[in-house]
Amino acid sequence: MPAEPSSGLDRGMQRLVHWGSAVPGLRRILISAVIARPGYWFATVSGVVWGGILSRGQLRSEGGVVVAQGCPRWAFGRGGTTIGAVYLTHDNVSLPVLRHEAVHRAQWKHYGLAFIPLYLAAGAFAQLNRFEVEAGLEDGGYV
Repeated sequence: MPAEPSSGLDRGMQRLVHWGSAVPGLRRILISAVIARPGYWFATVSGVVWGGILSRGQLRSEGGVVVAQGCPRWAFGRGGTTIGAVYLTHDNVSLPVLRHEAVHRAQWKHYGLAFIPLYLAAGAFAQLNRFEVEAGLEDGGYV
């Protein structure tokens, strides 16, 4: 298995997460529903606005996520990206992929905006990224 790619951003996120875990109780506060849920809703509203613009209004609810289909390929990573409850993609909407993205939606709901640095700190190599593993590597097209 190849080594996980490392960048300055990855190392910075890992330091941030390490610092956050070193402060007693900070993790519990950041992922408490009182903090996480508004972050999830902020991300979802942002995803609806961004996805609505980029998909030219092609939004629909499917497979547990709001799908913004028809977005330009520069607007997301790999085959698509979930922001809050919104999945931005061009045309990657198979049932396994939507099942995978629905898990990411649940992760956003649990962690709120803390999901961003946590996901980045987990690394760019999907097989080692705990959030991608939890969402299902096969469903996400990683294996």
